[in-house]
Amino acid sequence: MGPESYYDILGVGRDANEKEIKKAYRDLARKYHPDVCKEPGAEERFKKVNEAYSILSDPQKRAQYDRMGHDAFSSASKGSYSGGGGYGGFHADFSGFGDIFDTFFGGGQRSAGPRRGADLLMRMRITLNDAVFGAEKEIDLTHSEACPDCDGTGSQTRKTRTCTTCGGSGQMRQMSQSIFGQFVRMTTCTDCGGRGTIPEERCKACGGSGRQQVRRKVTVHIPPGIDTGMRLRMDGYGEAGDYGAPNGDLFIEVEVTPHKRFVRRGDNLEIRVSVSPAQAALGSQIEIETIDGRSIDLTIPAGVQHDTGLKVPGEGVRRRGRPGDLIARVTVVIPGSLSQEQRELYEQLLEIEGKKSQKSHKKGFFHDVVDKMKESVK
Repeated sequence: MGPESYYDILGVGRDANEKEIKKAYRDLARKYHPDVCKEPGAEERFKKVNEAYSILSDPQKRAQYDRMGHDAFSSASKGSYSGGGGYGGFHADFSGFGDIFDTFFGGGQRSAGPRRGADLLMRMRITLNDAVFGAEKEIDLTHSEACPDCDGTGSQTRKTRTCTTCGGSGQMRQMSQSIFGQFVRMTTCTDCGGRGTIPEERCKACGGSGRQQVRRKVTVHIPPGIDTGMRLRMDGYGEAGDYGAPNGDLFIEVEVTPHKRFVRRGDNLEIRVSVSPAQAALGSQIEIETIDGRSIDLTIPAGVQHDTGLKVPGEGVRRRGRPGDLIARVTVVIPGSLSQEQRELYEQLLEIEGKKSQKSHKKGFFHDVVDKMKESVK
């Protein structure tokens, strides 16, 4: 049977709200308070109730407890009840929960084994053409690698021994007393840097750290269809880990710079095409250029309206073998100046449009009624 969970200790369900947890804690604290309850094991039970409440009453700690499980919190040191005073006549002693608090605020027990290297994050700007078709980019990367002179051990002899300062734990305990009891603060050992071991004879090349900063050129593969905010992951290109542990990873966050003519809309590309009023009214054929520089013919249908999108299939973003489309957004351009011939033609057109408008309103109300009656008879 596994250890008793904090929910079991307080006697509440895992879906209990803040009020239910607080009520359960107060009831149990009154019941098992050492000054009130003289039953065997009451003091130990009171400590468990306080421990459970300290975790479940904090939303962040409770979420971590739910995610990680009880075993991650079971290494709390055993404290003693100091008695007296406190809120409502009850005093909660947290002197035994130093390890729990340290887990969340930077301390806690050092995990067994060598530590993996830290991850790195870089930002890269690419063009829209690179995002559409993919590309290979070369970047300059500065990171730590295992020292070649000592194979990453930090020791000239490639041998290490247990750190006498921290006893191999990689951390040092600092005890402090407060009105709430005794607190234990965990800090990284200054002698071994948290590794738990020190070199038998410090390597001269790396000073005993086992790592060296290097700068190298790395080729990054940009896949087609990538967009701003997406990240690429390169395994093992992060910081060097402890001796025997893997390196961290390199994450590259991509930003696609704006294009002068094309705008990306998901997997589609959009471009503006200009037509004259005559082309919009009568229809025409125009030539447009794709993002890869090819010229293709685009049919402008008669009567097209301003801001209409005309689709050219398969000329958009290439992603996973399913290319998007190219949307040609029509802009009807009104000429700012006219030649004499153009002016005369526009005036004729305006006159024709004016006569049609007058003819439609010339009959008057009586003629409109008669026309409607004729239509109804039909």
